[in-house]
Amino acid sequence: MVLLRQRIRRDRLQLTLWIVGIAVLTYASMSAVFSTYGEEQDRREILGVAIATRTILVFRGTPNGVDDGAFAFFLLFAWLALMGGLMSTFLAVRHTRKEEEEGRAEAVAATAAGRILPTTATVVHGVLANVALGLLTALALMATGLEPGGSFVWGAAMTVSGFAFLAFGLFAAQLFRTSRGANSLSVTFVLAAYLLRGIGDAAGTPSEDLLHVTPAWPSWLSPIGYGQFTGAYVENDLTPLLIPLAFAAALIGLVFALQSVRDQGASLLAGRAGRATAGPVLSSSFGLAWRLNTSILLAWTAGGIATGLLATSLSSVVNQAATDAPQILETLRNAIGSEASIEEAFVAVFYSIVGILAACCAVQVGIRARQEEAHGTAELVLGTPVPRLRWLLEYWVVGVIVIVIVLAASALAGIVGAGNAADPESLIPNVLEAALAQLPACLVFLGLTLLVFAFLPRATIPAGWTVVGVAAILGVWGPILQAPDWLVNLSPFHHSPVPSGGGTDWTGGFWMLAIGLGLGAVAVWSMRRRELAPGG
Repeated sequence: MVLLRQRIRRDRLQLTLWIVGIAVLTYASMSAVFSTYGEEQDRREILGVAIATRTILVFRGTPNGVDDGAFAFFLLFAWLALMGGLMSTFLAVRHTRKEEEEGRAEAVAATAAGRILPTTATVVHGVLANVALGLLTALALMATGLEPGGSFVWGAAMTVSGFAFLAFGLFAAQLFRTSRGANSLSVTFVLAAYLLRGIGDAAGTPSEDLLHVTPAWPSWLSPIGYGQFTGAYVENDLTPLLIPLAFAAALIGLVFALQSVRDQGASLLAGRAGRATAGPVLSSSFGLAWRLNTSILLAWTAGGIATGLLATSLSSVVNQAATDAPQILETLRNAIGSEASIEEAFVAVFYSIVGILAACCAVQVGIRARQEEAHGTAELVLGTPVPRLRWLLEYWVVGVIVIVIVLAASALAGIVGAGNAADPESLIPNVLEAALAQLPACLVFLGLTLLVFAFLPRATIPAGWTVVGVAAILGVWGPILQAPDWLVNLSPFHHSPVPSGGGTDWTGGFWMLAIGLGLGAVAVWSMRRRELAPGG
């Protein structure tokens, strides 16, 4: 109980933000769905277009009718389950491999708790967090007027899929020697589960009335897919949840078996041996800062490339979809706050996602600086003739470079994907401008993260991710959910210029650029006299 209370106390802020945030987003999203697609004919058109084009199913879910609950389940469940999966895997790695990495797990294991009890406390902690998430989600759904039976089935599907992701996060922590490696594999697993479910839906068999789809076999490889098989509000069948529940139980059993025989700090996969001598890149402090962030850059750049390709390669599909269902264009215009054409709006929405990816990459660069300080390795660098101001400036420069690379890679991918468009010559300038328009907001998040690092170093990691997460929700979802203007305007993403045939207003972009550069300058200058703050 002591270890469980310690985990609950340690995660009280993070889990509250995750669980309450997802529940509030569920309630707000449901309200927006009912206001935007309140008529049955509108829903029939959307489902017909989605099933006819199939690609839309990758990003939504399994169509199962036009009733309120079934239609909302189709639109929202997969995405909410994805967020719950990330919450669970981060929790699992944070209380296992991260504890070993920091040396705290060894101290706990030397007490009467031993090897197994801390892992047991983490499992119970993760189970309680997912139960709370499922329960609050169900209550949020009921608050919008949906019937309790289907709402609790939806909540149960969220909970059980979270169990599966929690178990995989615990297993990944056994595989890798570092928390970064375990988190990377866990996030990949969550994204793969979402993608497999999407492929299964897109390859499924539609009904004759184009209101239902029977998913193909890839959906059976995904915990999110099994959650969809419950058919909340229609079948309300909890039987499919036995599969991810069994998967979680088996994997947790394997984790306990491995934990009982594995040495503290060891891993099933040996760490890669380093070079005997450093290469030319590591001959300077800037080269070291760059090298420490290359894996981060590769991961986020891959996401930017995939998003850029989708932004333009699907343009012909979206054109047809908007013709058949005008509500799609209205939704896209609400999202970007501009009366752009369908292609311009679609590109702008997708590149706003690219902007979020680039901002996350920049935030992670700032977090890496904090990790180097916390682990004591920054002190070794600063023990040489490298001043604090120059050291943080180099991290800021690396942050700017990674932002530019992610945006440039997504723009090149968008140009490649534009080859499938009806008029690629007119689409390519929109792609280039949409990618460039994300730069100012990304600089704001880089500056904010480094500013927190300079003044409140121990708050860098939670503050960095919280700020970019809240801003992403407000900037992308806020206009769609008809949030108050003052609230939406708090997000830098909302002020990113939107390319439009009638001209692009860069006023907000220039303000964001000035703010981002100013924040970075203040952060770097403030570092010159700050004492180092090692430890967590």
